[in-house]
Amino acid sequence: MEPQTQAKKSNLVLILDYGSQYTHLITRRIRSLSIFSLTINGTSSLDSIKELDPRVIILSGGPHSVHAEGAPCFPPGFVEYVESRGIHVLGICYGLQLIVQKVGGVVKIGEKHEYGRMEIEVGKNVVGGLFGNTEIGDKQVVWMSHGDEAVKLPEGFEVVARSSQGAVAAIENRERRFYGLQYHPEVTHSTEGMKTLRHFLFDVCGVTAGWKMEDVLEEEIKVIKGMVGPEDHVICALSGGVDSTVAAKLVHKAIGDRLHCVFVDNGLLRYKERERVMDLFEKRLHLPVTCVDATEEFLSKLKGVTEPEMKRKIIGKEFINIFDLFSHDVEKKVGKKPTYLVQGTLYPDVIESCPPPGSGRTHSHTIKSHHNVGGLPKDMKLKLIEPLKLLFKDEVRELGKILDISEDFLKRHPFPGPGLAVRIPGDVTAGNSLDILRQVDEIFIQSIRDAKIYDEIWQAFAVFLPVKTVGVQGDQRTHSHAVALRAVTSQDGMTADWYYFDFKFLDDVSRKICNSVRGVNRVLLDITSKPPSTIEWE
Repeated sequence: MEPQTQAKKSNLVLILDYGSQYTHLITRRIRSLSIFSLTINGTSSLDSIKELDPRVIILSGGPHSVHAEGAPCFPPGFVEYVESRGIHVLGICYGLQLIVQKVGGVVKIGEKHEYGRMEIEVGKNVVGGLFGNTEIGDKQVVWMSHGDEAVKLPEGFEVVARSSQGAVAAIENRERRFYGLQYHPEVTHSTEGMKTLRHFLFDVCGVTAGWKMEDVLEEEIKVIKGMVGPEDHVICALSGGVDSTVAAKLVHKAIGDRLHCVFVDNGLLRYKERERVMDLFEKRLHLPVTCVDATEEFLSKLKGVTEPEMKRKIIGKEFINIFDLFSHDVEKKVGKKPTYLVQGTLYPDVIESCPPPGSGRTHSHTIKSHHNVGGLPKDMKLKLIEPLKLLFKDEVRELGKILDISEDFLKRHPFPGPGLAVRIPGDVTAGNSLDILRQVDEIFIQSIRDAKIYDEIWQAFAVFLPVKTVGVQGDQRTHSHAVALRAVTSQDGMTADWYYFDFKFLDDVSRKICNSVRGVNRVLLDITSKPPSTIEWE
């Protein structure tokens, strides 16, 4: 291992995940300080932890009680290991209670449960402590979420902050390098939480900020060059989305034209999507891309199908057939079978592929990636290259900038794999529903861009409704289709709220659609959040 890589590794902040809904957020917050951070299952083996060689370990919160049977815990030998290596450990909520219980203190079910915003007061500030940069008596609002509480601390530990109700809010044992917060510093509701995290990592633990996207790029290129043999060929399916494009560009930078990309027009793309995306790939990104027009293959198999899951399965299966044919074409052209497949898997996908802590299930790898490639034929036997698997979406966009991918492309809204099929309830081939939807969607998205609100929205699109309504257009009675508009705001797509458009904007868009698109006489706005609905209609 090169010294530079070793230095980077020794600055790793490792998070042991015990099921907190905020675990991803801790990782992101730490990375925003230019410190490399990884999350693994809280019940991972000691060998897995040792292999990663962390500088700091954070024990996350979680929904469990430390008293529950089978409650998740760090592995045997963990305390001895961190003390022998001089590793700083910070327990957050459930993590604090684990430290107290396993190092000799007592945790009981609290008489008063504390949830939501709460005020705490700093009781001690010393060099090397959690609040060493804060005045004694300083009050701050934090986000509490706990039912259990520490009633007796292990020997050598002291309380350094309490809640307004008198409960333990922060503890530390500076000599043994154990620290704990009974609140979530990573959420925005904890007003000084990032200040506390920053102080803890830089001043208490001595971590240095040196993790940059440029380093990630260099490291990934080295890894790909080391993995892919000099005669090996690699294939990649490009969707036209940000993740697959950034992944392909990175691999292309590493191995050049031994990468073979395919873009499939399945007849379910947006208005002029094929022309726009191919122009980007060929003229601006200089990627080797084959465009396959499979409109007839997809739409003929979808004819008459109305059940959403069946539509998805047909699209998935047909895509696999075309991908298989493409792989054989590459083999004929270069004289050998492709060995690797590029996938744009992101870090949240990797974390979510691990069994939840406390579920009773275990996994064999520290970081378990998606090894099942969406039902690809078994005889393809492709090995995976996932160059983005340790990155979040915003980091992928940052990497894309370094790779000279235009910012307007990197900010594109997500687009579903099955395309417009999930935006036309019922038979997608009925009448001219696809053409109508493309025109409506183009007017809607262009209006959003013109209003300069595109970047405020996570995803926006139109839906074709398989119903006809009565209207009046040009002094004539009409019996035409209704369409719905949907726009949502979100951080990660897991939850979403509808975007609050200005009424004038909606009025203008509705007029444009009804005046420009033949066959539409009614425009509706979807104002449902997720949950209870999903973002897409099917």
